[in-house]
Formats: sequence, C-alpha cells, structure tokens
Amino acid sequence: MNEIKVIDVFMNKVKVGRIAQTADSLCAFEYDPLYLQTGKSISPFGLPLKKEVFIAKRTPFNGGFGVFDDSLPDGWGALILDRYLKSKGINPDKLSVLQRLTLVGSSGRGALEYRPDNSIGLEEEEINLNRLADDTLKMLTSDYEGGSLDTLYRYGGSSGGARPKVFVKIDGKEWLVKFRTASDPEDIGEIEYNYSLLAKRCGIRMPETRLFEGKYFGTERFDRTPRGKIHTVSAAGLLNADYRIPSLDYSDLLQLCHILTKNMEEVYSLFRQMVFNVAIKNRDDHAKNFSFQLIDGEWRLSPAYDLLPGNGFNGFHTTTVNNNGDPSKDDIIAVGIKSGLNRQRMNEIIEELNREIKK
Repeated sequence: MNEIKVIDVFMNKVKVGRIAQTADSLCAFEYDPLYLQTGKSISPFGLPLKKEVFIAKRTPFNGGFGVFDDSLPDGWGALILDRYLKSKGINPDKLSVLQRLTLVGSSGRGALEYRPDNSIGLEEEEINLNRLADDTLKMLTSDYEGGSLDTLYRYGGSSGGARPKVFVKIDGKEWLVKFRTASDPEDIGEIEYNYSLLAKRCGIRMPETRLFEGKYFGTERFDRTPRGKIHTVSAAGLLNADYRIPSLDYSDLLQLCHILTKNMEEVYSLFRQMVFNVAIKNRDDHAKNFSFQLIDGEWRLSPAYDLLPGNGFNGFHTTTVNNNGDPSKDDIIAVGIKSGLNRQRMNEIIEELNREIKK
C-alpha cells in the first residue's frame, strides 16, 4: 500500500478532523475548524472539542486513540484482514494505523469514516451462511486461505470480537451474524438467541435478534438507521482502557454513564445490565462490551450486546464488581450506592431479574 501521511475523518458527510502520525508513530488529531463551531466532541474525555493538536499515548492502542481504535477490526476481523492482505502480497505487519483506518474507510462500526477510503462496499445479495460458517471454522483451525476469503473479508473484515461474524444486509436491514468457533457448542447460536430473549424479558434494551437458518445468531445493527449512521464508542474507546485485560470496575462504568449521559435512568439501565451479567455468569464483560451513542447531540447508553455466559478472565468477571471478580449481592449494592442509586430500587431490580431468570 502507498504511504499515507494524513487521513480525514468524517461523520455523516461532515468533516470532523484529520489524523496524522508523528515521527514516533503516534497518532496526532485535530478537529476541523468548521466542526469546532458546530459539532460535538467525538470522545469527550480524550478528545474534547477545542482547537488543539492531540497526541495519542503509546498504549493501549499501539499509538492510536481509543475512539478510532473502535473502528479497527480486532479478534476475528483482524485475522481475516491479515489473511486477506497476505493473499494480496501485502505484509500486514508493515501497515501503519493510518493505512489500516483507510481499509476500514466507510465500512466500520459506528458513524466515523476515513478518507482516502479503501474499503469494500456492502451490498444486499444472496449470502450462503452455511458455506461461510464452514470456511470460518477452517480458517480458525488452520492456515486455510481458500474458499470464501474475499467474501469473508468483504463482510467481516471490519468486525471485532473473538467469534467469527459477518455484516450482511437481509430484508432491507443490516445485521451482524455470528458463527461458532471450534470450542463452541454446536448450538451456540441458539444459546445466544435465547439469552437475548431472556435479556429483553428482564427489561434490558436490546436490538432485534434473529436465528438465521435455525442456528446462526443475528442481531440488527444499532449503529445504522434510515436517517444515517450513529456515532458509537465503547467504554474502552472513551476511557482508553485496555479491553484485553481487566481494566475497569462496574463503578467506573456507572460513573462514566452518569457523567456522559447526565441521566440517572441510563445509569439504572446499565446497573440492570450488570445484575444480568452477574446472574447468568457472563464474565466476558470487558470494556468493549459496553458502548455509548451520540444521538441528536446527546449521549446515551447503547443497546446491550454479547449477553451470554462466558468464562471471562481466568474464570472471573473481566470488569470487576466492587473490585471483586466473583461478586456477591453486597458487592452489587455497594457499586450502586457509590453511583448514587437508590437501595430499594436496586433490590427491586435484583429480585425482578432473579425471578425472571429462574423461570
């Protein structure tokens, strides 16, 4: 790929700013002058809306900013991207953060887009999910590069998370569809689908979910609407927190939610999600599994996602509860009290969820 010194950042056709790299391979960002007059900060804690050249730290995002790292593929998406680049004779280890962002272009999660845009567009077409599922298993267990590599890159090259997934358009809607890994049970799709229904019964705001072909879990993308894309940033991106290791406590998340949304009902919604995660033993609750969205100029908690039992970090919650990886009800209440929540209402939420989960 050609060397890239500067890229422009857009959001719903509005230029937000530009990113360059320093001699030390650290990203530098500045807002566009017009955006400074009319826009909102895309990352209030790391990139406040002001005239300044911001320089990223070396860690945890390899010299990049958390809000832009959210656009980059990780886990499965990074594996597919690297395999795809190698098949085209490109050494992925030689690519800079800027070059990788141009490969995301307009295809990334959330609303941020990068130019020059070297992404591949997504179209509504017949997708053979069974074939893609077979090819993902081969790629996870070998150096296999045949079959659907180009297709998998096209539909999954910008995705995140460990499990294989693709972004597809079906029935006029955009979906994220997941496949199993070799270590997953055969019915992992049905399991996640059932937990999504349980979460909804527990009062947790979820996007529409479906079971495709009777076995592939799909969730409608909540960063896409008929009016345009929605700017979506993970807690990891907002706080520059390393999602690969335990880096946050739920008290941090609740405080983040309060400061960002200025809405206690949103904090209660996140508290409810914490209670659900503890109750179903979803310990893979890392910093990228919580997101916030900028909607009509206001921040709010995103719909919940990745809600199913998981081992987490060494069998403990990746996001601790009152600094405890194996929390009790007292820990849950203590975190809520720190965040200014009402004890009686918290107990009612806990009892409500426990009743529903035991049904």
